[in-house]
Amino acid sequence: MLNKNILAEIEAGYKNYSKGHKKIASFIVNQYDKAAFMTASKLGQEVGVSESTVVRFANALGYEGYPELQEALGEIIKNKLTSLQRMEIAYDKMANEDILSKVMNSDISKMRSTLENIDKKVFDDAVEKILNAKKIYILGVRSASAVSSFLGFYFNLLFTDVRLVHTTSVSEMFEQILRVDENDVVIGVSFPRYSRRTIKALEYAKLKGATVISITDTEVSPLVPCSDISLFAKTDMVSFVDSLVAPLSVVNALIVAIGMRKKQEITQTLNDLENIWAEYNVYNQESE
Repeated sequence: MLNKNILAEIEAGYKNYSKGHKKIASFIVNQYDKAAFMTASKLGQEVGVSESTVVRFANALGYEGYPELQEALGEIIKNKLTSLQRMEIAYDKMANEDILSKVMNSDISKMRSTLENIDKKVFDDAVEKILNAKKIYILGVRSASAVSSFLGFYFNLLFTDVRLVHTTSVSEMFEQILRVDENDVVIGVSFPRYSRRTIKALEYAKLKGATVISITDTEVSPLVPCSDISLFAKTDMVSFVDSLVAPLSVVNALIVAIGMRKKQEITQTLNDLENIWAEYNVYNQESE
C-alpha cells in the first residue's frame, strides 16, 4: 500500500497518537529523507522507542509492516535526492558490507517484485499496439538512454520504421517527433529523477493522437498521466547509480514477445544480416 499523502496523513492523526507514536511521527515528518533508509530497529533507537512500537505505528497507518511504510517514504524522496545525497545515503547503508552481494541481492529483489506486480494483460496490450504501429518512436534521456538504446537496437531488426530519439534539449526532442500522428506509437522511458524532456515529449505525442507507452517505476510516475499504457518496473538508488536491471528485463520481454510474433520476418532479416556480417568481418570468426 503506497500513499502519496503519507506525511499529511501522519500529521492529521498526530493528536490521537500515543506518546511513543508521536515521537516516531515527529521524526518521520521532519526527517523523512533519513527515515526512509532506516530499519525499524534503527528508527526506534533514534527516537527512543522499541522496534515493536515502530512496527505497530506502521500497522496503525494501515501498512502490513514497517517495510511498506518505508517504501511509501522512499516514493516521496527518490525524485528529490541529488547524486551527492544518494552517495551519502549509500555510504551509510553499505559501509563495511559485502557490496557485491548487497547490490546483486537488491537487484534480484526488484526483479522479483516487478514480475509479481506487472499486469500481463497490459503487457500484451503494449505488444499489440507496437505490432500495429506505422512508426515507432523511442525516447529516453540520461541514464534511461541505456534502456531506450537497447530497445531501439533490437526494434530496428524487427521493424522497418523505428526512430530512436537522441536529444540534448527539449526543442531537439520536439523536432524529431514533430510529425508523429495517430498511427504511431511513442515509447518513453524514465525513472526518478524523472526527465522533464521526456514528460513534455510524451504530452505532445498524446496531444497528436499517438499511442503513448511509458516504461517507468510506479503508478505515481509523472509519465503515467500522458500515457495510454504504462509498464512498471522496479528501480531504486544504488549509491549515485540507477538500478536498471528490472526495466531492461521488461524491455527484453517486449523484444522477445514481438520477435515471436514476427518469427518469419525476423528469420529472414537475421539470415540477411549474418551474410552481411560474414562478408564484412563484423565479428571475430577465429576459434579459440
